[in-house]
Amino acid sequence: MKTIKGPGVFLAQFAGDDTPFNSLDGLAGWAAEKGFSAVEIPSWDTRLINLQRAAESQTYADEILGVLDKHGLVLTDLASHLQGQLVALHPAFDLPADSFAPAEVRLDPVARQQWASEQLLLAARASRRFGLDRHVTFSGTLLWPYLYPYPQWPEGLIEEGFSELARRWTPILNAFDEQGVDVCYEIHPTEDLHDGLTFERFLEKTGHHPRCHMMYDPSHLVLQGIDYLTYIDHYHEHIKAFHVKDAEFRPDGKTGAYGGYQPWTRRAGRFRSPGDGQIDFGAIFSKLTGYDFDGWAVLEWECCFKNPEDGAREGAQFIRDHQIHVTGKSFDDFCKSYADRSLNRRILGL
Repeated sequence: MKTIKGPGVFLAQFAGDDTPFNSLDGLAGWAAEKGFSAVEIPSWDTRLINLQRAAESQTYADEILGVLDKHGLVLTDLASHLQGQLVALHPAFDLPADSFAPAEVRLDPVARQQWASEQLLLAARASRRFGLDRHVTFSGTLLWPYLYPYPQWPEGLIEEGFSELARRWTPILNAFDEQGVDVCYEIHPTEDLHDGLTFERFLEKTGHHPRCHMMYDPSHLVLQGIDYLTYIDHYHEHIKAFHVKDAEFRPDGKTGAYGGYQPWTRRAGRFRSPGDGQIDFGAIFSKLTGYDFDGWAVLEWECCFKNPEDGAREGAQFIRDHQIHVTGKSFDDFCKSYADRSLNRRILGL
């Protein structure tokens, strides 16, 4: 067994235009002060990283690692959620998601998709320059508007959607394979890969691509009513990344999983700071440790109530408190009987 690495922190929710949150050096110092050992960098945030330079220049990649090392930090992985979303975007989201892309490709779905795909190719190369072996992203959303089958789906619609999703992603998966990097899709509502069955369907469409894996975030499973512990039993071989994010799901007589278009504070399903929600992280860490998960426990902080400074500080300690430092021996070694075939046969009366 392996001890899960941590605590790490995803920088996306903390980056901003004010010091120290507007530079990698500033955020790294802040993260170290909060008690983190590693960071996950959002590859779309140009205040923190120039993805193209990281893909093309080992010197630049080493400089990034040097900034982190100065603060006693390492890099868990790069994340490309916004770019991944644009690889496969239904037209209903053209305008809401247009700001994810640079100005020169906005209002042009074809150019925007091409840009997004090229961003993922850069992320593959950059990941290798950083010495990483996994990358986190979103699958995109071609079918989400048709989640609930009314009006009834035209025959073949779902099949065609997953075929197209695989067609767009297979060249990207191949590029990551060339760099020796796994692609970890965050299983997330609004994404076409939003539960175990949709992941399985996509995996099959890619020909069980060896780089097609998942990022485990139990908060998104709780809000769908999925058994997030048994989920690990089903998919532990594909779980290559782990976000520590808590949630609570408290449906009532007026609303449930869909939320009734309410703000986060009034939804039945809400994201919370670690320890403030309903998720049994003790059981999660135990299961992942038992299955030899070798990645990082990374805080993704999203809470509709708590101050982010408190959430970050408490989140780092929360992860540290849940890490299981694995033992090198069995607790009952003191009374163990060692191999003796003749004794075993005598015990069996043979």
